[in-house]
Amino acid sequence: MKTSTGSKGSIIALLPFLLFIFSFLGAGIYLNDFYALPSPIAVTLGIASAFILFKDAMPVKVSTFLKGCGDEKIMTMCVIYLLAGAFTVVSKATGSIDAVVDLGLTYFSVNFLYAGVFLLAAFLSFATGTSVGAIVALAAIVSGFAEKSGVSLPVLSASLLGGAMFGDNLSFISDTTIAATQTMGCEMKDKFRQNFKIALPAAILTVIILLFQGMFLQDTPIPEANSANPIKIIPYLLVITLAILGLNVFTVLFLGILSAGAVGFYYSSFNLLEFANLSYEGFTGMTEIFLLSMLTGGLAALVTKAGGLNYITSLITRKITKHSAYLKIGGLVGLTNLAIANNTVSIIITGSIAKEIKDRLDLNKIKVASVLDIFACVIQGMLPYGAQVLLLLSYARGKMNYFDLISNAWYLWLLGACTASYFIFNIKTGKNKVEDLLEEQPA
Repeated sequence: MKTSTGSKGSIIALLPFLLFIFSFLGAGIYLNDFYALPSPIAVTLGIASAFILFKDAMPVKVSTFLKGCGDEKIMTMCVIYLLAGAFTVVSKATGSIDAVVDLGLTYFSVNFLYAGVFLLAAFLSFATGTSVGAIVALAAIVSGFAEKSGVSLPVLSASLLGGAMFGDNLSFISDTTIAATQTMGCEMKDKFRQNFKIALPAAILTVIILLFQGMFLQDTPIPEANSANPIKIIPYLLVITLAILGLNVFTVLFLGILSAGAVGFYYSSFNLLEFANLSYEGFTGMTEIFLLSMLTGGLAALVTKAGGLNYITSLITRKITKHSAYLKIGGLVGLTNLAIANNTVSIIITGSIAKEIKDRLDLNKIKVASVLDIFACVIQGMLPYGAQVLLLLSYARGKMNYFDLISNAWYLWLLGACTASYFIFNIKTGKNKVEDLLEEQPA
């Protein structure tokens, strides 16, 4: 998927995606219920309008749509959803989730729960290079914490979301880091240092806010916590350990399901046939997020082919100057991510354009790589149809809505503000020019 600065594209190509977004969010806001209009139906409205508006022959549109639905990254996410659903349901049936929650509430103060979830998610995501993996590993536990301790599920979930995006953005093995550095031709360690200067203040402020919010919580005694069986936490320990060791996420989740099943067999929680049915129940529980991700991939492919991304590119790069270049590159990757809901692919698509702008205006390649990764991270974390948000809303099972989650996502808001402030300050002081000369010098 590539776009070119040579074609201006058309705003008409964006209308199907805008119809999807406004129908999805509009129905939720108007009805005060984000589950009233199923999200796969909302995206289907956008797809239908794309087939009506776009001029290609019907076989071409169908082929484009199906290729988008079956994109490797889309299918990867969909299979992860299925395995995550199975792991969660089987672990719940064995009592593993309850054991983790009870032990956590026994040995850790509720006052530090919000900040603790953020830091744990940040560590896990940094170690594994995937925000989705961190959310999959911890979302069910976070929901359990909220249910048993009475703390705010939106704040806990937003802490998990923020920590997961913090680690993913800085990780050396993250897809987004690899895509940004390879596109710009810079070293990962250099991009890490640049990102760290911006992300660390946002993370520190987030922890301070979460600690402040936690000060007003009261510990709720959990009577059964002291009798929780430590053996039942083995499936979660296994998943987290294998993820940190760098095993493929499919392998991690599959082994997690088997280990949860083994614990269930040992304690006679269920038999083999019931284990199979629990796994399938986990699959079906992810139907909505599976369909939404797949259909959104198809819609994104149609919009891209019709020139929607080209229009975004021409709009952002119009009258670009060195003073505005970094933030406009951020806007470019952000809007692209808004259209396709995949931060890695957004960086890949806009990378060649960003490199062209960098070469033309003699920008610092490390800063450009950092901007690409950060803006893609911020937008991805806020998308109501992004994988991270969809997973958290799915695990919440109607106990919070999108705005409950995002309004508490302190890290994402602060990261966006810190990034904009950093580059605006550098532009006003002329600091960029000095830093660029120093950082471009060979080591």
